[in-house]
Amino acid sequence: MELNTIKDAFDRVAKKQKLSTSKSQEVIDQVGHEIEQALANIQSIHDSASPVDQKSILAELKTKLNMVGPHNQLEGSQKELSINLSKFPKVLDKFFNPDISKAYRNVDFDPHIVNQIIASHFYREGLFDIADCLINEAGEPELISLKSHFVEMHRILEAMRTRNLEPALNWASTNREQLKQIGSNLELKLHRLQFVEILQKRGRADALNYARTYLAPFASLHMDEIQKLMGCLLWAGKLDRSPYTELMAPSHWEKLAEELTRHLCTFLGQSYESPLSVAVAAGVEGLPTLLKLANVMAAKKQEWQAMKQLPVPVDLGKEFQFHSIFVCPVSRDQGSEENPPMLLPCGHVLCKQSITKLSKNNTRAFKCPYCPLDASVSQCRQLYF
Repeated sequence: MELNTIKDAFDRVAKKQKLSTSKSQEVIDQVGHEIEQALANIQSIHDSASPVDQKSILAELKTKLNMVGPHNQLEGSQKELSINLSKFPKVLDKFFNPDISKAYRNVDFDPHIVNQIIASHFYREGLFDIADCLINEAGEPELISLKSHFVEMHRILEAMRTRNLEPALNWASTNREQLKQIGSNLELKLHRLQFVEILQKRGRADALNYARTYLAPFASLHMDEIQKLMGCLLWAGKLDRSPYTELMAPSHWEKLAEELTRHLCTFLGQSYESPLSVAVAAGVEGLPTLLKLANVMAAKKQEWQAMKQLPVPVDLGKEFQFHSIFVCPVSRDQGSEENPPMLLPCGHVLCKQSITKLSKNNTRAFKCPYCPLDASVSQCRQLYF
């Protein structure tokens, strides 16, 4: 709702700006037309014109410009634009808190871990010079070990952007056993792209030789795929008009580059997404809720910095949900190994500590807080996520 209000205010300003620009151009065209007409009149009678004739033309031009009234025409549209421009910052101030430091909590971060996260992010993004500078200035030379792995990754991906699959194929061949263990057919997909490239650029004979050398080992498990590629040989030179034109789609390169990046990061023990990027994106999404909480606590003269957990949930998108969690509906505590979720006979779930309190330290039966059924501790079963 807030974003819609801001968008509506912005659209109003943009509309007034377009109207003002259109009106200004219209007035400029009118003034320009009158001036050009006067110049043409002066030029047409230049040889025989007397000073009196030129003065009369200029006087007529002045009269026409006064009739156009550029200042009066522009005043209205400019005034409306100025009014809307002055209102827009007020709308932004109303819905956006300029001081986001209110949502800050004092946390004792380990500087070494922070430096490692930032350096890893720069290496992951290919900003090697910046990461090296950070490591040198932070005095943590051991973090340079992260660099070599990401250098190789960017070398492979950069080659793929130029349609060079050799580095990627060499990597897939070296890590063939690991790829098999996770059920990946990345190597076959790379050979398929290479086969199509050879067929398009070098012809049927070279493509067939490549297939005999590199695709034959996959025939026992991927015969359908191999047969499709062999069918492409019949359309050499006109693959774009064949039933197999889908194999030429640029999206194959993009998807394969993404899949390769995921495998590279996995084998490096790294996540596909940069942890720093994920943390910043999640923080931005949760920031409005935290700012509202800080304002409410300040109004109640309470210090939320001292709270061990937030009194309100911070709902993040599914892209930030990496594993299942359980939050007890009674205590609001997140489930853990020491305080696991427990399934009651009625089907409701509470954390172990809540059940312990309800049963008076496991000494008696208790009533489920969400239905009238009774339960005993022995009837509760631990859930595993």
